[in-house]
Amino acid sequence: MNRQDTRFMAMALALGRRGQGQCWPNPSVGCVIVRNGRVVGRGWTQPGGRPHAETEAIRRAGDLAQGATAYVSLEPCAHHGRTPPCCDALIAAGIARVVAPFEDSDARVAGQGFGKLRDHGTEVTVGVLAGQAARDHAGFFLRTEQGRPMVTLKLAGSFDGRIATATGQSQWITGPEARRVVHGLRARHDAVMVGAGTARADDPELTVRDMGVPRQPVRIVVSRHLDLPLLGKLARSARQTPLWICHGETADPERVKAWDGLGATLLPCASDGMQLDAGDILQHLGRAGLTRVFCEGGGSLAASLLAGDLVDELVGFTAGLVIGAEGLPSVGALGLDGLDSATRFELVETRRVGADVLHRWRRAL
Repeated sequence: MNRQDTRFMAMALALGRRGQGQCWPNPSVGCVIVRNGRVVGRGWTQPGGRPHAETEAIRRAGDLAQGATAYVSLEPCAHHGRTPPCCDALIAAGIARVVAPFEDSDARVAGQGFGKLRDHGTEVTVGVLAGQAARDHAGFFLRTEQGRPMVTLKLAGSFDGRIATATGQSQWITGPEARRVVHGLRARHDAVMVGAGTARADDPELTVRDMGVPRQPVRIVVSRHLDLPLLGKLARSARQTPLWICHGETADPERVKAWDGLGATLLPCASDGMQLDAGDILQHLGRAGLTRVFCEGGGSLAASLLAGDLVDELVGFTAGLVIGAEGLPSVGALGLDGLDSATRFELVETRRVGADVLHRWRRAL
């Protein structure tokens, strides 16, 4: 791996991150075309999943793509979908060399893109910045390999880990700067998910505001009994912004009919008799094409995901106030017998956001 390959692959990965949250069920890919050490074309997967990064970069490079090197953050696709294979586009453009981090785990590609490029005389280099690329594509790989999306769990609370007072007051524990960052995090995920208690207590919109995103994340509410307010903000906006409700298979048919009439997508999920099965919920979301889900609580849903070892990244916002033991905890009961039963996360980032502290953790790959 040479310094130039590392530099331009880092650029391709940064471009790919621009599309996160906007192109599911497709992976968010970046592509940089370089000729004689100069960038002549660049692209990333566009909203809705097409055009793909490679064709965008080729279009911008024009005739300068002939004999150039393409740095792509994932193996170019080799199958016909709604667009022709990207490996064919690279060959037709006269790309002399393709650099990528690794193969695509999608069975429709899985080395076939690289194989086709090599068969046509294109040099292929694999393994550049594979670790960072694995982080960026974690959601896509989890969906293709395990059938579920990546889950980011966001917890915002007091210094002692409370998200509300004993009377239920919760707005606002953290400041406006932290809330602004949360909107940015929502924008980088395919969906925003909350539990029924949070939906009832806060009457949230769960949208990304004031950031000009072309595609709003899907709003997901986990409600076993479908006992959500039919006149709330979510209900009123169900036809304008996608609203999916994960509910129990024995939910009241009248409530099912009411929410269907409002425009919500209803996903009946398995239950253990007390609550919905978090693993089954994520399998439903994976089958629907989601790759990245941003969960904003509440405590019961957070506990269910953590207990099922289904959280891939933690994002915490801590405010400088103490509420006390009578306050509502950010995570419900987990029933752990010992510390060795708890999933350990690695610290990635800590920084000040207004008057609050942001800390981000992720599971080891």
